[in-house]
Amino acid sequence: MPSLLFLCARRLAGDEARARRSLALLPAELFPALFRAAFLDGRPLVLKDLVASWPFPVLAFRRLLGPPERCRGPRPAPGALPPKACVHAVILAVLEQLRRAVDEPVGEGESRCRLRVLDLTGLHDYDNRGGPDGVGLLSGTVALARACLEASKHQNERLKRSSKRRKGPAGLSAAPRPFAVEVRADIFVNGTAFGVLRDALRAGGPLRLRCRDFHAEELSAAGTVTLLESLEAAGVRRVDLRFNNLGLAGLCVVLPHLARFADLLSLRLPYSNVDVRRLAPGADTGLQRLATQLAALPPLRELNFGSSRLSGNLRQLLGDLQTPLESLELAFCYLLPGDLAFLTQSRHAPALRKLDLSGHDFSEDLRPLRRLLEEVSPSLLHLDLMECRLTDDRLGFLLPALRRCARLRCLGLFGNPLTTPGLKDFVRETAVLPDLRLVIYPYPSDCYDREPSRSRYGHFFDDVIDKERFAAVTAELHQMLASSGRADAVWTTSLYRHGVLDFFAL
Repeated sequence: MPSLLFLCARRLAGDEARARRSLALLPAELFPALFRAAFLDGRPLVLKDLVASWPFPVLAFRRLLGPPERCRGPRPAPGALPPKACVHAVILAVLEQLRRAVDEPVGEGESRCRLRVLDLTGLHDYDNRGGPDGVGLLSGTVALARACLEASKHQNERLKRSSKRRKGPAGLSAAPRPFAVEVRADIFVNGTAFGVLRDALRAGGPLRLRCRDFHAEELSAAGTVTLLESLEAAGVRRVDLRFNNLGLAGLCVVLPHLARFADLLSLRLPYSNVDVRRLAPGADTGLQRLATQLAALPPLRELNFGSSRLSGNLRQLLGDLQTPLESLELAFCYLLPGDLAFLTQSRHAPALRKLDLSGHDFSEDLRPLRRLLEEVSPSLLHLDLMECRLTDDRLGFLLPALRRCARLRCLGLFGNPLTTPGLKDFVRETAVLPDLRLVIYPYPSDCYDREPSRSRYGHFFDDVIDKERFAAVTAELHQMLASSGRADAVWTTSLYRHGVLDFFAL
């Protein structure tokens, strides 16, 4: 329930003209509540004036807005602008303050904004709309990069004018006193945004971009290295390179440039086009080189090699890592029983909190998987076994190991040929797991009108579902959950509407 303070702030933000006139009279303690109300209700003009008068050195969105789940409610009233427009309004307001500081340098005083750090990290978690109006990483990155370039350009032009008009002692320019704002952000870049981001990182200037999580899509190895080398090393905790088609050779070019990121904890390399079948017999020097580079990185906690064919090579890749992994995603990696055996016996197993083995065919022998689940059970919070050809009987074989995962919060089973009776049994058997709050289950095979087809990505289409029959099954499952005291648990077939926890939120 909203606090009385927030309700009052929302009422004030709703009258933009009055809110903007009142800012000079408001005590500093009320600024955070008014900022939250103005952002959630889409009031960019109020946000702009709040930034211009911000009485604190730090403006951190996550701290001001609170947990993302508390910000997801009914859509704002008609006329309210979307989150993306509000974020851009804040960025432009900071840029305007920097221009003013350059043009009219003054000493520290009541008339100047005290903002020195703008923290936009994690802002995409507050996307309540999606689509073009959502808080997109790409649009935010481009807006920040352009603002950095504009701030640098304006400062350089001001310095040139100053040097021509006024000369201080010994012929030195009487330049304005340095003033800068550090912007901390999660960066997303693709081929379209590469140029502007590269120029912004190199520009310097009074608006300084600092990266926490770096996401790059469809970039060459050379382009990726260029950006990584341009980042400030401190504070980078995640590098996510996907759909870049780097291959083994490209990864070996990129990885050495990650060693300078002392705070790096997460390395995500899905769809990197690594395929051990392309290695000539005995010519595995490239794979060994990659393993050596991984071991030379700062102690990683999360690693994602999804959709790379690593058959029989898991020991070589992970055996020399400095510290145990806590999150390991190996979806569609064509692992062999020997890979699972290595993982079961490795230092990683008792530390794993998240494990993704989706896309593996476990129809032949489930014993290696069951032994692995037994080893990871004390720490496991999130498990994905999507599209693993798990039938009712095969899932039943894994149940004793799954029931030992007492801390399990999220389980993905979508794409497995389970039946309605099998799902009912699974609901009953997993009722003993107190923390299990999200299960993504498949459409029961007995709810299809005809044999289900698959998309090119392996997902089942839902256009052959008997919707009436499936609705009845869904209602029955929910009733079973309620009867067992688990009404708070979410059981869903949706892969997209229920976000799973990020590693850093586990």
